[in-house]
Amino acid sequence: MLRASQFHLVHPTQISVDPHPLLRVAVFSTSFPVAVGDLATPPALTDALRLDAPAPLERDEAVRGAVRDLLRHGGYKPTGRGKPASEYLVRAATEGALGSINAAVDACNAVSLHSGLPISVVDLDRATAPFRIGIAPDGTSYVFNASGQEIDVGGLLCLFDAEGACANAVRDSQRTKTRAETRSTLSVVWGCVGFEERLAIAERWYRELLGALGATTEPVVSSTGAVA
Repeated sequence: MLRASQFHLVHPTQISVDPHPLLRVAVFSTSFPVAVGDLATPPALTDALRLDAPAPLERDEAVRGAVRDLLRHGGYKPTGRGKPASEYLVRAATEGALGSINAAVDACNAVSLHSGLPISVVDLDRATAPFRIGIAPDGTSYVFNASGQEIDVGGLLCLFDAEGACANAVRDSQRTKTRAETRSTLSVVWGCVGFEERLAIAERWYRELLGALGATTEPVVSSTGAVA
């Protein structure tokens, strides 16, 4: 059994959520017993990355449409290369290309794949409080991969830290992505009005998967009622 002293402790995190008529969001922090690069992904979690794997939720076209409507609200166009990350996962799984990255990301991807809800994961040691969720102003962009490619996130709901936008339902920032040394993360499950029960089930399953890895999760306190 792991002792409390073996965990990398995460300080309580608060987040503010700007008013939004379509957004429902679940946010929690996770503390892993070891760096994720040293944490093996169990076969059950690897299996969950298959489209035909048993899961508490099944994909639903109504959810896909609601997620796109959520992202369109601020003026963003969630199509082509700018479509929600959850849709990329379905395509990758269909093509047999959805493999293991690390245990933290694998749990995120499994839940997103089956729930249809995009999920962001940031390394809390690479991000700086305070945190906020809101629509990014026009002209906002950031690098999203190791090759230095940028995404224009103007008009898109984003997670912001003290340095600016760092994650969203399409592509997360390279600046705060998980790495082999990651010990603590902040997860954002991007949900929609009308699908609150699906969001609650997705969050519960997600946290159960992380708990099975020996990690501890804590809900994040929001300053608004948008957090389910």
